[in-house]
Amino acid sequence: MTFQDNGLGIDTEKYKDQLFGMSKTFHKNNDSRGLGLYITKTQIEAMNGIIELESTVGTGTTFKLYFDQKVIKN
Repeated sequence: MTFQDNGLGIDTEKYKDQLFGMSKTFHKNNDSRGLGLYITKTQIEAMNGIIELESTVGTGTTFKLYFDQKVIKN
């Protein structure tokens, strides 16, 4: 599954080791909590999946979620 936004983007080179950390934020927004990417990553990995992101500051971010086909039931 792939989705993208047209938000502020994330400097992935600067924050590469922090992207999916708990309570990590990458902008100075007062309402940021730093839980969204952390929760998403832990849940995807719990289902044997993978999350990737590509981002450009000022343009937005593309998220790619890969699910383990054995876990998905019809």
